Amino acid sequence: MDAKGQMVPTVMEMAKQAGYRTGNVSTAEITDATPAGQMSHALARGCQGPVYSAKSCQDTAVTGGKELATDDVRVTPIAKQIARNGTADVILGGGLSRFDTADEKALRDQGYDVLGSPKDQTVATKTDLANTQGEKVFGLFNKGNLTVEKSKQDNPGSAEAKEPTLAEMTTKSIELLGNGGTKGNGFYLQVEGALIDKRSHANDAAQTLEEIKAFDDAVAVALDFAKKDGHTLVIVTADHECAGFNIIEKGSFTNAEAANPPVNVDGGNTANNSTPSRASGNTKDATRSTGVVNGAGANDPHNFAPATFRSADDPADVKDGSPQASLWLTYLSGNHTGADVPVYSYGAGSEKLQGTVDNTDLFGVVADALKLR
Repeated sequence: MDAKGQMVPTVMEMAKQAGYRTGNVSTAEITDATPAGQMSHALARGCQGPVYSAKSCQDTAVTGGKELATDDVRVTPIAKQIARNGTADVILGGGLSRFDTADEKALRDQGYDVLGSPKDQTVATKTDLANTQGEKVFGLFNKGNLTVEKSKQDNPGSAEAKEPTLAEMTTKSIELLGNGGTKGNGFYLQVEGALIDKRSHANDAAQTLEEIKAFDDAVAVALDFAKKDGHTLVIVTADHECAGFNIIEKGSFTNAEAANPPVNVDGGNTANNSTPSRASGNTKDATRSTGVVNGAGANDPHNFAPATFRSADDPADVKDGSPQASLWLTYLSGNHTGADVPVYSYGAGSEKLQGTVDNTDLFGVVADALKLR
């Protein structure tokens, strides 16, 4: 949507119209902001479906104080749009509970191989993903967001451990998008490691690190393909920084005042609940905060204590969480920050992303790489 509430085309829609194959992958619900922003148009991001309040879709604060006709796509639940508009050929992620029987029928009528079942609320598995060879594939592996990697590693026998990794979803997407289609134009694929943000909101350093590693694994898959292909542009970036995640001096302490620990917005998924590395109650950890003080607030009991992790250079007996561990991390808040984010690129057109660029410039860079304008 533009600033006046009018629909404008997305890169994925433009790519699809130009004859490219298209894919959308996320570890969040596929109706969440980043994946939804490529294949739907909504005035309010909470208008996801299938059960939604009138306020979620008919948000008068963004519709000029008036309700719109219910057949207006801008107030149509995002899940219903995704299931019917065919913008993405390959759709992989979480959020099965957002889709229902009618959505499954709409997908199958368009020729999608639906892994699992929205009708029965049966989630897909990594085995289902490995076995599919459809030109169009819809696979959601959790009713909500996908399970954090650390929880899957700690509970290898759980049902959630059957979810594919982001790297596995990326590998399969490239395989499906590269092999399908008749025009041979190539493909446009978006891949989101969404749980880095969500675990940072909860100030959970241990789980955040595992999600960063999982994202890095997915980037490696894309780069490996691009290096072999020779015609592919890979862009790696973020929509924002979250929670002021910092590497700090060993033995130091940073002061970010908060009355209570940040709320875990994904608390409905039991796999996403964890014990933060800092001391309980959001109080200063006296054991690990005895060194140089960064700022004047270290004595405030509302300040965050650091999380510590062993590195490869530490002696073998050093444990995560100990004051002897050499990697010290801390969060400054439970919210997004205004910090600049990195943007990395490889391949044809990557020279346009050298130095500092405005975030909105990415639209033009991608559109030009796909020869869409």
